[in-house]
Amino acid sequence: MKKIFYCVIIIMILTAVAVSAADTRAIDEDMLRKFETDCQKALADETVINAVTNNSLNSLTVNHDLITHHDKFFNVKLKSSGVTNQKSSGRCWLFATLNVFNQKIARQLNHEKFELSQPYLTFWDKMEKANVFLEDIIDYIDYPLDSREMATILRHPFGDGGQWMYAVNLIAKYGAVPIAAMPETKQSVATGTINNLAGMKLKGFAAELRKMYAEGKKISDLRKRKADMLSEIYKLMVFNYGQPPKEFVFRYEQKDRDEQDSEDSSKTENKKPPVYISETHTPKTFLEKYIAKDLLEYISLIDYPTRPYDQTYRWQWGNLAEQPQISSLNLPVAKLKEYTMKMLLDSLAVCFACDVGWGNLTDSGIFAYDMYEYDKVLDVDFTVSKADRVDYREGAANHMMVIIGVDTTAQGQPVKWLVENSWGDKRGDKGFWYMYDNWFDEYVYEVIIDKKYLTDEDRKSFEKEPVSLPLWDYFYNELIKK
Repeated sequence: MKKIFYCVIIIMILTAVAVSAADTRAIDEDMLRKFETDCQKALADETVINAVTNNSLNSLTVNHDLITHHDKFFNVKLKSSGVTNQKSSGRCWLFATLNVFNQKIARQLNHEKFELSQPYLTFWDKMEKANVFLEDIIDYIDYPLDSREMATILRHPFGDGGQWMYAVNLIAKYGAVPIAAMPETKQSVATGTINNLAGMKLKGFAAELRKMYAEGKKISDLRKRKADMLSEIYKLMVFNYGQPPKEFVFRYEQKDRDEQDSEDSSKTENKKPPVYISETHTPKTFLEKYIAKDLLEYISLIDYPTRPYDQTYRWQWGNLAEQPQISSLNLPVAKLKEYTMKMLLDSLAVCFACDVGWGNLTDSGIFAYDMYEYDKVLDVDFTVSKADRVDYREGAANHMMVIIGVDTTAQGQPVKWLVENSWGDKRGDKGFWYMYDNWFDEYVYEVIIDKKYLTDEDRKSFEKEPVSLPLWDYFYNELIKK
């Protein structure tokens, strides 16, 4: 009987301990009372609750004082080569890169606008990504499917994402063509279906390669089979994007600079008849004639606030199997702004990567860190440092655009930057955004700069042996969609 009594006592004690442990993890009544007490101040103002529950939070919290004092003046402003539209695709990196190239070509031709073909380079990007994916499957053939490496590789085998270096790699290998030589198709501007189909096919190929290896096939056998797999992807791309041109005729109207600068359509009495030039090119000869070689040598500067500055980092990502992966020099954001300013003062546009999801008043085309005053309306402080946002996967580059102007104080300090986007001319201010300097500080993560502008000190940092980062490093993840 005593044994039974002691057993009951022990069970009761253990149960009490278990309940006590559970109470510390659960929302209990004491917590609920504290929540209600803390919230009484907000609950007392029914007008705020009614406003928040019945209106868009962004429209309710927009900083009207900022909008009132906003202006569109820039004391340094480059000409745009024409607003482009990536439509329902994730090709911002390619559009932004080509917009920088377009500007130089337009200037070379003395034209207001010029546009390189995005679908031409997208075609080859997709082929190269398919090859890299299958090569990754072969390189990690011994890794378990549930390993962190394989989980990363399998996420986006055929995604739209990329980065400046991806575009440069493609142009150097395949050349480039004007948009007329390979225009957009229904599939190139709305990539969801083709990406899903190709992604599913590639994962099926991955399963096949791993089964072949498990059955004792050699790596050489796997690569031989890979060539047949890529042939199917090529066919899929041709059906959806068209056949990339091997040769094309480039026709344009010849204009001298004086004619472009002083052109007035109302004065026709002395107007010369137009002269049209026709040139036959391959993508490579077009590259050699119209694309400046220095553009292919620009470098990436990043603000990665949770890693040491003055160091180059290398990611295990790329869109060409035979090319080195992405490398970026990490510098404080003030340095990124300094080099961006130098480029603009030399009449050079700057491609940059940012987190576009915050502080964005799309209708007016304004980026400002304090655009929405959520804290004032909701009585909650939403301040999180840039470093913590990066570390905890709330902050990352997810969009690329081009800076073509800056407005400064009398002392030369930037106030706001003029940005050319690739969302068409119906969004923002006819396709342009006004990026305030505090937004640059918080949400810009990368700028692409001609390395000739680097100081000797930063050049030495750039030339250091890169520190390799793991395959799953998050910094470029949202932009590249690896």
